[in-house]
Amino acid sequence: MTGIQIRYQQQLGTQFFDIDLKLPAKGISAIFGRSGAGKTSLINVVAGLKTPSSGVIDINGRHLFDSQAGIDVPVHKRNVGYVFQDARLFPHFKVKGNLLYGAAKLDQAYYQQIIELLALEPLLHRFPHQLSGGEKQRVAIGRALLSKPDILLMDEPLASLDLPRKREVLPFLEQLAHSIEVPIIYVSHSLNEVLRLAQNLVVIDNGKVAACGTLEEVWASNEMKPWQSFSERSSLFEAHVVKHNHEYALSQVQLAPEVNLWVQKIEGEPGSSVRLQVRANDVSLVLDPPSRTSIRNVLKGVISSIEAHSHGEDKKSVSVTIKLAEGCLLVATITGWACDDLDLKVGMDVFTQIKGVSVTQKDVVLS
Repeated sequence: MTGIQIRYQQQLGTQFFDIDLKLPAKGISAIFGRSGAGKTSLINVVAGLKTPSSGVIDINGRHLFDSQAGIDVPVHKRNVGYVFQDARLFPHFKVKGNLLYGAAKLDQAYYQQIIELLALEPLLHRFPHQLSGGEKQRVAIGRALLSKPDILLMDEPLASLDLPRKREVLPFLEQLAHSIEVPIIYVSHSLNEVLRLAQNLVVIDNGKVAACGTLEEVWASNEMKPWQSFSERSSLFEAHVVKHNHEYALSQVQLAPEVNLWVQKIEGEPGSSVRLQVRANDVSLVLDPPSRTSIRNVLKGVISSIEAHSHGEDKKSVSVTIKLAEGCLLVATITGWACDDLDLKVGMDVFTQIKGVSVTQKDVVLS
């Protein structure tokens, strides 16, 4: 069996947890939800720091816990890497000593790969008190990886850092998901971190899994609406670079077969993947194909849903979801007046207009 199965029941105080989810065998899976929803409890169960009353924890075919079979692998034998909110480095060890503490047996090639991936070479001979918060977290991540874990658990690793330090560490985490063949479960309350890092998203609510799937699928679901104000709705796309227009500093990306966008130039070769975010407020709708327009992106689609949002007695905004292709949905926020004037209905063909400069790149481009 490949992939991660986490299924357990547990009573903690007044909250009963009934978790049942399956995650891919690689990449970053983010665990998201309100404070007290059970995000940290979930990874503590995987690590063996908490014991559920029943269930199964399976990492790529290796049972760490199975209540019916009587399996409960001790913490130190689970081969799990754990990165906490604070780095928890040994103050009397230099960086190299902290890193090697996580390696039962040194694999020089793998060690060098981690050093280069996390840019740790200049830090090796410093003590922890000589490091910034971001540098400490990079060392903590390196130490966890050098233990060659079957899975890496990260409990809000950027929560204790200020904004400049978060920006320092984020690019390393982005590369991590694509460079290391280790599944990562990443607990966070930051939507920005989730959007930049995760390939998969799990929403925990009231002790249960409210949503689980690819980031794009869950982001478009009703479970994420409480975290997005009506005016902040957006669509996420996993796209591929098609070509560049160097004269105008633009790149063409493909969202789905025959669905392409022109966006501000992306530093990546054709075929590279990139995540894009399109704000709903930046999408306009027309019923007829526009001509002689300054907007470079005009995409045809079919209205799949219309949701009204009242601001008062007389004013309202409307969220319109347009299906551009199978599995490719775009959200537009327009006024109620525009919706009524165009007499929009579910099932209608419409043309969407998107300004290329309004499309936001949410992660690094990887060849």
